[in-house]
Amino acid sequence: MKKCVIALLLATFSVGIVSGVDFSLSVGGGGLLGYTFTRYTLEGDTRNSGALESIQIMDRFNYGGFLFLDAVYGELTILFQRGVNSYEEYVNFKESPSHGWERIPGGKGTGTEMSIGFSLMGKYPFYIDEKLSWFPLLGIEYQIALLEWRKMDGVVYDRTEGKLPADRDKDGNKYSLSAWNSFWIDLGAGIDYNITGSLYVRGEFLFGFRLQTVYETGALEMNKSMFDVPDPKLKGLTGSPTLKVGIGYRF
Repeated sequence: MKKCVIALLLATFSVGIVSGVDFSLSVGGGGLLGYTFTRYTLEGDTRNSGALESIQIMDRFNYGGFLFLDAVYGELTILFQRGVNSYEEYVNFKESPSHGWERIPGGKGTGTEMSIGFSLMGKYPFYIDEKLSWFPLLGIEYQIALLEWRKMDGVVYDRTEGKLPADRDKDGNKYSLSAWNSFWIDLGAGIDYNITGSLYVRGEFLFGFRLQTVYETGALEMNKSMFDVPDPKLKGLTGSPTLKVGIGYRF
């Protein structure tokens, strides 16, 4: 999947070069608002014919700013964002078919996250008139975690301190902050409106699909070990719609 997206982006840049179309550069910046949701269910059978359902629910409101470099058929963006979230985690477990389901609380509360991200998007402009154009977008994004805090029962803690079992791997080791780094596939569309001369307003709407993080892979291994589940299956999605508005200057 990663190789396909990168190849598409390189092909998009190549189109502009070989077509001889104006390949002007522009720079700009602006702000963003977004929403990220996670709905994961980990399911599996234990070795003694029991069963496991591990549920993770998270909703986060994101806000931040970004800078971009535009080359007509491609866009490179650096963004900084902060998010506030609510979460709930629990496990439904039964030891064998003759037992009923038992719910094991995993935690419920709120959290704060910060990250810096880098995205590379391919785009193709369609000109409506001299001032207005729109463009579809497809690309990749990598977010580097800068902060991971949670608040539970009135207590705020840094997740890298490993104070709770959920913040440690199956061997009992604390996670480093990089465990929450994430890779995204983004798609969407944007619109440019020329204000005057080289100055223009840009709006973009994107939807991102996040791949599994190191932390989530570790949680999978934790449940395999803790509940003796040899082959658990992870189902669900982390998605994120984002609205970006900024001002650009074309050289």
